[in-house]
Amino acid sequence: MPPMPANRGPQGPSTVDKLKMGAMMGGTVGVIIGFIYGATNIFRYGAGTNGIMRTLGQYMLGSGAAFGFFMSIGSVIRTDASPIAVEAFARAQRRPFIMPAKSGAYQPRSR
Repeated sequence: MPPMPANRGPQGPSTVDKLKMGAMMGGTVGVIIGFIYGATNIFRYGAGTNGIMRTLGQYMLGSGAAFGFFMSIGSVIRTDASPIAVEAFARAQRRPFIMPAKSGAYQPRSR
């Protein structure tokens, strides 16, 4: 059995996980925006020869793909951090180190 990995503190999601999460969020927003925009255009100009469902689906798919692509790229770019920033974040997440009081240290006055 292999040894347990050393506990290096809290680990966040990987870059691929953030790429997938950005694509899902952008795709969801894009589908909703595509539905609103497509429904508005269908009410305004009619569905055309493709019919209502196919036209609306094209709007939703196109908008969802575009939003998902750009959101995934943006989430990966945003996570690209320098090693100094990563180390500072890891230090900030540690538990505080409290020094024990020395025997001759400051004692509050009694009244």
